[in-house]
Amino acid sequence: MNTEVLVEDVWKSFDRGRIEVLKGVALTVPKGEIVALCGTSGCGKSTLLNVISGLEEVDRGNVRVSGVDVVRESTRVDLLRHHIGYVFQFHHLMPDLTLAENCMVPVIAVGGSRAESMARLQELAVATGVEHRLNQRVRELSGGERQRGALVRSLMNDPELLLCDEPTGALDEKNREKVFELLLELVRSRGRTLVLATHDPELASRCDRTVRMRDGRIEGFSN
Repeated sequence: MNTEVLVEDVWKSFDRGRIEVLKGVALTVPKGEIVALCGTSGCGKSTLLNVISGLEEVDRGNVRVSGVDVVRESTRVDLLRHHIGYVFQFHHLMPDLTLAENCMVPVIAVGGSRAESMARLQELAVATGVEHRLNQRVRELSGGERQRGALVRSLMNDPELLLCDEPTGALDEKNREKVFELLLELVRSRGRTLVLATHDPELASRCDRTVRMRDGRIEGFSN
């Protein structure tokens, strides 16, 4: 089994240790698996995603992505730029830039080929149904279009691992279903690994495995 994500005895607190958020979390995610992190608000789902991505440093424990130590600062930035894509609940796109300009930001950060990137942008835009909106400013797009655009942006550098924090939570039911189906299709068709935080048991049931979290700990697993 090739391991994409390895989390070992991870502890994370805030406010100088007064608020414990992760308490000895251990998790292994094989390459190509789609995993849902479930639990009520405040159980630690988002913090665990941030720890896996390297956006949050751990108090103690080990985190590796594709065999690379996320805890080490020297490798963290490279992983985020080249290996990890992140989709947030709220799109985090820049409202006064066009959708295309937003999607090209990750490419510019790694100095990628413009011609190859434009071709990839067009391919992903067609797959997500926003090809006709690429030249529109983000503030002119609907909520569903913005979130699909955020998905395109996260995939621009073809990451092996995609992390999603309630990516459909801010959408209405119709757009939530469309974006989630699109997310699963894009990940499965490319053989990528997905770790998804959600409070929706119906969405979680369509993933390969569900990891249940409670009070900063992993409570159990189900397939």
